[in-house]
Amino acid sequence: MKKYTIINKKTLNSTVTEMVIYAPLVAAKAKAGQFIILRVDSEGERIPLTVAATDKNAGTVKIIFQIVGATTIKLNTLNIGDSLQDFVGPLGKPTNLDGIKRACVIGGGVGSAIAMPIAKALHEKGAIVDTIIGFRNKELVILENEFKNCSDNLKIMTDDGSYGEKGLVTEALKKNIENGAVYDEIFAIGPLIMMKFVVETAKAYNIKTTVSMNPIMIDGTGMCGGCRLMVGGKIKFACVDGPDFNGYEVDFDAAMERNSTYKEFESTARDASCNLFKKGVE
Repeated sequence: MKKYTIINKKTLNSTVTEMVIYAPLVAAKAKAGQFIILRVDSEGERIPLTVAATDKNAGTVKIIFQIVGATTIKLNTLNIGDSLQDFVGPLGKPTNLDGIKRACVIGGGVGSAIAMPIAKALHEKGAIVDTIIGFRNKELVILENEFKNCSDNLKIMTDDGSYGEKGLVTEALKKNIENGAVYDEIFAIGPLIMMKFVVETAKAYNIKTTVSMNPIMIDGTGMCGGCRLMVGGKIKFACVDGPDFNGYEVDFDAAMERNSTYKEFESTARDASCNLFKKGVE
């Protein structure tokens, strides 16, 4: 079979797609928390995506992506049997799960796709896993069954109350703690603003909190410097020092400011890509 062939493709919601890629070398080594960098074609940009799952026997890697920019729009046009140009990994450091007896795993939106392999790995290690996943509404909920299979307690939060409980993931976290849950560690993955407030909530109870950072990234080796963050007052690179960091030390305000730097460029590229596909240009 040709390398990086798409083995399966599934729509999770109107903006999120799951793909299974044939990449045996990556599948053999990837662990929870690591990511890959892919290119759709020889002229495409490099984008990082978290490894959502692997099947070592089949030699496959599952990725889940949100259709938000020019490259993910192009990626979503590919179908089963098509192949990617590049699929490099595993990159980054695996999530450290040693010694954890009970954890709370929190995912926000498409960040739930990154949270799921962490919850699964903890469950397989015998830890008690409380999972909280948050979405804007019922239509955007993803991976519910997968989380049920690896969670001892699962709470789904929606902003509008159309599914699960109405409210924020931080409200559910606080309720769990006040009802007696004692966590060795909290893992939070999602929008920066969500992770910032999860950390602030955890600080009030002095609970160790790890966040997964996904800033602008190009080469994945630390050479370009695009993914730099301020952590503990020092510059760190998400691709080689992370993507996991101590949430107490991350400067979320600086990270949010950096992430907004290319918003106008990304919007222009996305609009141009959409217009091309509307005209039938591949």
